[in-house]
Amino acid sequence: MISKENLFQLFTETRTQTEIICAPLEIEDYVVQPIADVSPPKWHLGHTTWFFEEFVLKKYQKDYKLFDENSAFVFNSYYESVGEKVVRTDRGNLSRPTVAWIYEYRSYVTKAISDLFNSSTNFSEELFNVMEIGCHHEKQHQELLLTDIKYILGNNPLLPTYKDNFKENSVQEFQQEFLTIPEGVYEIGHEGDSFFYDNEIGRHKVYLNQYEISNKLVTNGEYLEFIKDKGYKDVLLWHAEAWDWINTEKITAPSYWHYVEGNWKQYTLSGLKDLDLEAPLAHISYYEAFAFAQWKGMRLPTEFEWEVAQEKFKWGSRWEWTESSYNPYPNYKKADGALGEYNGKFMVNQKVLRGGSVATSVNHTRATYRNFFHPHLRWQFTGVRLAK
Repeated sequence: MISKENLFQLFTETRTQTEIICAPLEIEDYVVQPIADVSPPKWHLGHTTWFFEEFVLKKYQKDYKLFDENSAFVFNSYYESVGEKVVRTDRGNLSRPTVAWIYEYRSYVTKAISDLFNSSTNFSEELFNVMEIGCHHEKQHQELLLTDIKYILGNNPLLPTYKDNFKENSVQEFQQEFLTIPEGVYEIGHEGDSFFYDNEIGRHKVYLNQYEISNKLVTNGEYLEFIKDKGYKDVLLWHAEAWDWINTEKITAPSYWHYVEGNWKQYTLSGLKDLDLEAPLAHISYYEAFAFAQWKGMRLPTEFEWEVAQEKFKWGSRWEWTESSYNPYPNYKKADGALGEYNGKFMVNQKVLRGGSVATSVNHTRATYRNFFHPHLRWQFTGVRLAK
């Protein structure tokens, strides 16, 4: 467990970083919501602020005065036990409160939390834990902010640049090899005193058959070969549900790929670029990841195979799809109250992703971190590591 002083530093750095991410935006960019899965940037700014107000200040700061009575209604996300909220699909319809208002709201709550740190002599373990969750919750939204901003700008017909020097396609400058992991019983899950989410415990044993796993993520060039070989037209490579999805949605390439005058381009946060064939593949669904693995005569690793092998390869530039369904670990127990809604209620119909991405905030991910998304989603920096 980190000290109170380090926790306060984590809080202040996290709050600052969120606003740094938004700094390149024009005021009009803050309100756009192209699809239900993408929230307007100003909503992220307000929601991460409401989290601290709702779960920290209202409970632990004596005589705290709400900035506005409507904040919870506007900025609650999925905490049903907290109260009524704006429907997720309507977040982009809110021209008010204004962006300026939301920045004032952020300043008000940030100062109130600072005062709480300075005035609280009895900083309980419970308060400490909620504050730490709040910081990492905002770090999660920093990643969502970047990927949502990319979706907003990347679906603008002008394909505007977010930031000229944003690097999202770091080439893996090493040879591919398949690492052999012997069969055996291995321990899975978080241990130690560092921060973790409740879906990473309890630690337990799993038996794994011998397997091989790539030390390298699948590249754009490899996936382009799949497209050229008519992988999107071969029904035998796809789950039935996936086949319906690609045909209904007319999916023929990863998100942000554009075929322009005989050449493949890719929209990035630094603008439209020639497709870098050596860069790691990104923005594909689990459906596509599975079909590609089938085409290669291989498969996706399970989340347990990934965790056991992860010390032997570099990870963190892409969230990596696994073959594992998002389920509770043995002896999993949801937290009491509204914070129990954080992870547990999503353990259905989703696949686990491991690792992190170029959009993930500093010091936020770890080897036991379990991300999760529905199989068709691909607006995050999702990629593929093969196993066999």
